[in-house]
Amino acid sequence: MINWIATNILQNPPILLGLIAALGLAIQKKKIDEIVKGSLTAAFGMLILTEGVNMLTTIIANINTAVQTQMGVKVAKGLSDITFTADYGGAVGMAMFFGLIVHLLIARFTPIKTIFLTGHMLWWVPFVIVAGLVEAGVKGVLLVVLGAIISACYWSCMPWIMRKYVWAATGDDSFLIGHPTGILSLISGFVAKHVGNKSHSTEDLKIPEGLSFFREISITGGLVMFIVDIVVGIIAPSLVPSGSNVVMYALNQGLTFGAGLLILLYGVRLLINQIVPAFQGIAEKVVPGAKPAFDVPILFNYRPNAVIIGFLTAMITSTILVVVANSMHLFGILIVPMVITSFFECGGAAVIGEGQGGLRGAIVGTAVASVAMIALVGFSAILLGSTIRNWILIFGGNDLSLWGMFAEGVGRLFGGF
Repeated sequence: MINWIATNILQNPPILLGLIAALGLAIQKKKIDEIVKGSLTAAFGMLILTEGVNMLTTIIANINTAVQTQMGVKVAKGLSDITFTADYGGAVGMAMFFGLIVHLLIARFTPIKTIFLTGHMLWWVPFVIVAGLVEAGVKGVLLVVLGAIISACYWSCMPWIMRKYVWAATGDDSFLIGHPTGILSLISGFVAKHVGNKSHSTEDLKIPEGLSFFREISITGGLVMFIVDIVVGIIAPSLVPSGSNVVMYALNQGLTFGAGLLILLYGVRLLINQIVPAFQGIAEKVVPGAKPAFDVPILFNYRPNAVIIGFLTAMITSTILVVVANSMHLFGILIVPMVITSFFECGGAAVIGEGQGGLRGAIVGTAVASVAMIALVGFSAILLGSTIRNWILIFGGNDLSLWGMFAEGVGRLFGGF
């Protein structure tokens, strides 16, 4: 039953948020037609958002794989380290289930009023935490117990810690962000607050009338990805399928990326319009004062220019750092440019930086966060070397790296028991 719930509901964001919307509307004693409409619309919004994210992730992942191939780095394909999942997937699932119970108890009985609703991160957070504990020698029941407690602490605390930064960037205190951008966004926000200038916003950039189309994130994002694909296609020819032209391939990828951004943003608006009002019923009756924590693309709708600026800043900064780190053998392993983390996590960090310090804050804050990103992925890949190193090299450099290392440290305290 636990596995069925975890697989079919907790790891199925459209179903999860649709059920939450239905529950919230039912608690508010809405009419049956409003409950049906609200729950299905929330599910549709999440499904649309997810499809948009998948379109973006596929394009970014192709670039990442090509760079890895060119550098001679052999990494696991897909979203998990197959061997680790086969051996410890049960422990991860149990840690997730019991961690959610602890998470809800924290929201109900403490001042930390977070309800974490980013479905896929309900799996990946305990995934990296259990990996850290395994590296430290923790086994059996203790592995599940510690995994559940640490996961619950992350789901509850990180969105709550960064709440004021999120509210400042969005002007909306009705929701939080539940995503591994946390530590990078906190760094970006802190730096931007001290070096930025709020009077010059990324959204107020003066663009000649003939170039006004650059104000559309879909167009700007598509053009940026077109250029990135051209550059990577020249450096790493494996990016371009056999028989295809690099320019036409890059053009198609750029168009797909722009369309993915449009789909993502439409899903964001649809989801927010339905889930936040519905969630008020749960917050009022079940967990008073609770705030839902959503996936980071929710932020992109508020300061879209900052997302593209942050992505470019993170890619340039982190790629330089990767070259330096590899040439100097700083980590003793070969690391690759963090394309996925640069877009999603650093895109979110740029929005937070913009909220604290405008254009300058977005650029400088994201650049500093990019330094932390490379340090995090390098050190976590060392500490998680026998479990999920291949996975963390692709998707780390963020909260997942940080909390994986934290779990490894906690595990050392209990590894002998």
